[in-house]
Amino acid sequence: MIVDCAIYREGCRTEGPSDFSDALARARSTGDAFLWIGLHEPTEKEFDLVTTEFGLHPLAVEDALRAHQRPKLEVYDDSLFAVLKPVMYEPESDTVTTGELMVFVGDSFVVTVRHGEGAPLAAVRDRLEAEPQVLRHGPTSVLYAVSDAVVDHYIEVGAELQTDLEELEAEVFAPVGRDATNTAARIYTFKRQVLEFRRATGPLAQPMLRLSSPGLPFVDEHAQPFFRDVSDHLTRANEQVDGLDRLLSDILSAHLAQMSVRQNDDMRKISAWAAMAAVPTMVAGVYGMNFDHMPELRWVWSYPAVILLMVMCEVGLFRLFKRRGWL
Repeated sequence: MIVDCAIYREGCRTEGPSDFSDALARARSTGDAFLWIGLHEPTEKEFDLVTTEFGLHPLAVEDALRAHQRPKLEVYDDSLFAVLKPVMYEPESDTVTTGELMVFVGDSFVVTVRHGEGAPLAAVRDRLEAEPQVLRHGPTSVLYAVSDAVVDHYIEVGAELQTDLEELEAEVFAPVGRDATNTAARIYTFKRQVLEFRRATGPLAQPMLRLSSPGLPFVDEHAQPFFRDVSDHLTRANEQVDGLDRLLSDILSAHLAQMSVRQNDDMRKISAWAAMAAVPTMVAGVYGMNFDHMPELRWVWSYPAVILLMVMCEVGLFRLFKRRGWL
């Protein structure tokens, strides 16, 4: 559906005709205005009118309708097509979700198509309308503001994930007694969240570099420093993602190593108790063979002597294993 439609002239909003063709003609006739149309998950029928009036490329239209695209930048004859993936963090479930945001930039128009709930377009429009000096730069200002808002939110989400990672790290190195299986599952779940985050930030690096380079059509040359700033922020976000991924791999390795050490400790304890049980079993087995001719068999103190021997052996073995850390 159409969320908003307005003509911007000299950085100020003016309500245009309801017909797209008339609104675009008015924006082009002044020479210093542009039309901004915002859509949210439009149907093919709803988007047909936009496609016809603005002459959008059919491949770009197909991508905008079907979504599920990687971040990219495509240049067509009549427009520039950019795909971004906004990221949302849900603190209740500690999960990362992504939306999709498509931006068509032409000579006197901007069309934004939003899929999902992770696109901050309402806030971007309000911010731009409060800064007319930015809007004066035309459709390029909208593409810059949208990209800047999306990338800045990447950094915020990265900080939230860093906090969760520190909590997970503390859990892994906590004293023995926690559920190791649950911890491993949390690590793998967290790794999937970071992978989802990487799919949004990683592919966007190349489009941002192209936008900050000269010679790109439909992009104001004075906007290049601003896109370079967005590219710098994106580099920081990608470094955050890489750092999170490396730390997760290290935490997983440490967790597996801890589990191996604990299993070895358990095996040593089992072996120590088995050795302690073997000594009285051996002594009792020797004196339980019921042979007629055995030394000490008819000795009065044989029974207490054997019991004392067993106790002394057990005490000796216990102290030995305890000193070596096996018990």
